[in-house]
Amino acid sequence: QVQLVESGGGLVQPGGSLRLSCAASGSTSRINAVGWYRQAPGKERELVATITNTGSTNYADSVKGRFTISRGNAQNTVHLQMNSLEVEDTAVYYCRANTLYWSGSTLRAYVYWGQGTQVTVSS
Repeated sequence: QVQLVESGGGLVQPGGSLRLSCAASGSTSRINAVGWYRQAPGKERELVATITNTGSTNYADSVKGRFTISRGNAQNTVHLQMNSLEVEDTAVYYCRANTLYWSGSTLRAYVYWGQGTQVTVSS
């Protein structure tokens, strides 16, 4: 199993910045990609950014140029640097880990989620 713990959320004014962190523990060798997702009230959960084990990144159009996903110096940590925050960025932000592992001769995939951290952008 993999455990994910997010931190760094909070209240910030429009135009401000926040840095979210996701710390993974457990069977971390199974992780092949980590992503940040968000869910605003009354809306579906949506992709924000992902990073693979090879360092490839992907961003939602709405955050390109403002958010940066990266691997931290601490092992098994992924950060989301959020700059130029907008009111529309207000949501609960979740960390997600995609894992692959062999079960006998079968390659299996499983997804783990963190508990989420609230980001509120308001003046």
